[in-house]
Amino acid sequence: MTPQESRAEIERLHAAAFAWAMACCGRDRERAEDVLQTSYLKILDGRARFEGRSTFKTFLFGVVRRTAAEERRRTALARLFHRRAEPAAPPVRDDAASVERLTLRRALARLPRRQREVLELVFSFGMTVREAAEALAISPGSASVHYDRGKKRLAALIAERTAPGRSAP
Repeated sequence: MTPQESRAEIERLHAAAFAWAMACCGRDRERAEDVLQTSYLKILDGRARFEGRSTFKTFLFGVVRRTAAEERRRTALARLFHRRAEPAAPPVRDDAASVERLTLRRALARLPRRQREVLELVFSFGMTVREAAEALAISPGSASVHYDRGKKRLAALIAERTAPGRSAP
């Protein structure tokens, strides 16, 4: 793929890639923007090469995931050595849609990382389980197990949070 073709694909997939970066960065917009910019630079300067073994979208999402993981490690080390304070949580709106989104986010956050990643790729980004496996660099069988277990656990967590006599968030 030529640099011009890569650039065109990046532009075409930007919205989806940004949403995936947000998911990989715990919904922290600033971190997601940094991760996405670094991911794009890796692709455009050749540090990450599309070999054609998957779709470009799957390749791009894999680069974003690995870049976010690198950023998390750097941040954890910096926090360990510099003891920086955590950023404040954003304010929560109380309309019904916001409550549902918050309930879903909290339930997703309680899933093991792999289950959460597979579910987000499949449901939020329209990937197949096989494509999610490629993006996460795991086997399709492993992705299927994480997908099935994640769906069941997510349904149970949501049911638990919305059970009668219990407030949703």
